[in-house]
This record gives sequence, C-alpha cells and structure tokens, in this order.
Amino acid sequence: MRTQVAIIGSGPSGLLLGQLLTDAGIDNVILERVSKDYVLGRVRAGVLEEGMVAMLDEAGAGERMHAEGLPHDGFDVAFDGAHHRIDLHGLTGGKRVMVYGQTEVTRDLMDRREATGGTSIYEAANVSPQGFDGDAPFVTFEHGGKEQRLDCDFIAGCDGFHGISRKSVPADAITNYERVYPFGWMGILAEVEPVSHELIYANHPRGFALCSMRSMTRSRYYVQCSLDDRVENWSDERFWDEIRRRLPADVAERMKTTPSFEKSIAPLRSFVAEPMRFGRLFLVGDAAHIVPPTGAKGLNLAASDVRYLFDGLREHYAEKSDAGIDAYSAKALSRIWKAERFSWWMTTTLHRFDEQGAFGQRIQEAELDYLISSRAARTALAENYVGLPY
Repeated sequence: MRTQVAIIGSGPSGLLLGQLLTDAGIDNVILERVSKDYVLGRVRAGVLEEGMVAMLDEAGAGERMHAEGLPHDGFDVAFDGAHHRIDLHGLTGGKRVMVYGQTEVTRDLMDRREATGGTSIYEAANVSPQGFDGDAPFVTFEHGGKEQRLDCDFIAGCDGFHGISRKSVPADAITNYERVYPFGWMGILAEVEPVSHELIYANHPRGFALCSMRSMTRSRYYVQCSLDDRVENWSDERFWDEIRRRLPADVAERMKTTPSFEKSIAPLRSFVAEPMRFGRLFLVGDAAHIVPPTGAKGLNLAASDVRYLFDGLREHYAEKSDAGIDAYSAKALSRIWKAERFSWWMTTTLHRFDEQGAFGQRIQEAELDYLISSRAARTALAENYVGLPY
C-alpha cells in the first residue's frame, strides 16, 4: 500500500487531520490498533474553543455540533461559600466556548470520513513507524492475520500518550518534561439535569469539585480524590454527598441526583515532549503533551497541533515549500507551553495541596480574592479559557 500521509490513531486529532487532508486532495490512511466501537466508547471531555469549532466546520463535521452543542458565555468560580461568574463573552470581546462531548466529535468525524471515502484500518496490530529519519518512511502493521506495509511521504503520530509514535523516537533525540500531581479526579456521568447551565469550578477545604455537563439532560461531575483511591470506594450516595459538601449551599440545595452510569478516577499530570518533529514523523496531540483537565485544554491543544501540521502539509504539496512543516514543532510548542502554564495555574489555584502548608493555603486564598476583585485578572483567565489565537 502507498499513501501520502500515514496517520497513526483514530482519535479526534487523527480524524480531524485526515479529513482536512482528504478535503484538500491529499491522500491519507488512518491506522488504529483497536476497533471503531472501542474508540467511540471512550468517555472524554468536551469544552471546545472557538478555534476548534471553526476547524470542525472547515472539515465539514460541525452540523450536529451546532444543533446539539451548548454554547457557553461564562462559568462560575466558587469558594468560601459563594460563587462568582467569569464573563467569558464580555471579557474577550464576544468569544465563547462550546460544550460538546469528545465522543460526539469523534463520531461526527468518523461519519464525515466514511461519507468522503477516506480509508481507515481498524484493529491494526503491532503498528510500527519506520524509516522516518530518511526520505522513504513507512509503517508496518498486522491486519486480518497478515503483515502489511504502508509506504508514505510523512507519518503523523496521533496515537495518544501511550502510543507507539513517541516510543519509536530514539531516546537521545527527545526531551520529556513532566509533573505528576498528588491527587486525581473521581468523576461520574449521570442522566440528570445539570445543577447549573454553566460550569462551576469549586475550591473547598475538602478539595476541588467541578460541575459540568454533556447536554441539558446529562451531567458530568468530579471531585478531587487521593491518588490511591479506588472507584469501588465511591458509591453513588457517597459521591453525591461529597460533591454537595464542596459547593455553595444554594447550588447544593438544587442539585438533582440519579444513579450514575459511568465512574472513573483520572490522575492529573502535565507532560510535554520536545521536539515534535523527527524527520518525516510528527507527533500530534496527546502523543506529545498532556495537560491536567482543569483548564479544558487537552482536546483543544490537539486541534491546534492539527492546524499547524495541516497548514504545513498543504503548503508542501500545493506550493512545494517546506517552510510550514519546518516550523511545525516550534509553532506548536509555543502555544502548548502557554496552555500548560494556564492548566497548571488553574490546577494549583483550585485544588487543595496538603503539602503546601498554611502559608501556601493563604497564598491560594489571596489568588482567588484577587481574581474576583480584578478585571485584569479575570480577563487573563477568560482569554486563556476561550483559547489563545493560532
């Protein structure tokens, strides 16, 4: 087999890149190690920046998002028994975010790819990028019980943090930066009306809490928990009781509860791999970086990587110029580190750190007090939350 761009991974970044390439007349093949149903079964976040919304429209996959997604013009920060609204729309000159689940984004992109004849090979085992340090890269894999080879011009590694793409890079050619946070998020999904029409981020002596949603009938809630905690320790009753304790009284009183249908504990980490280009192999999305979910940046950073890489590949094929792909790593990393900083700030400002002591706790309280009393501080938060420009 031969194609122009081999894409490893059928998550949102791989599908979005593939669709933009297909629409531009650039041949591509997506290889995915698991089944299509497994990919669609992943439960992930869903707060989209305007830039990503525009890219989904560009890829012809935005119709259902606009019909069913929830545009949000702000969110609440709660602490010391009160909540304070961050007016995203007013502070950023009219920008907003879109609440639309990552699973739905993936489904829409899969449907669009099938409608436009794109090639995706699911359950491709032992995928391995090869020869990317030369002029003739290729990917080997097993499918249908046979060993196969996909020759290509470029390889896009969109296969996530645990994928093969980054692991295939020689250790002395890459530098990893990482911080693991000393807590996780216990999260549930429940078919119940959200407690608020906008997100609520809560700082409380018992720990952080987040009230989010996937729709106006499906809620997504989180509480900060210990890293060694287990899902089995959290009955529905315990979870609902705990999150109510961490919210202002008026919010807790109006919270409706119902049995959950999904529970999980997610550890929090910050991670960046540099550079993001190795010859003809490019790392994209979670393959190159992870952010704690506090700032809602993970999926959006993957989209900005796709923006830079697609523009570079289109320039390569249409204009015979490599300026775009040569600039890919530096351009992507500049935006990534700003999002890493913002996600770190959101995490350290809103969570409880047992090891920081009384002084650190008072600093955190001063930070929150400054945030709600300063328009400049709220504007900085809003600008980062809606997404920095590409």
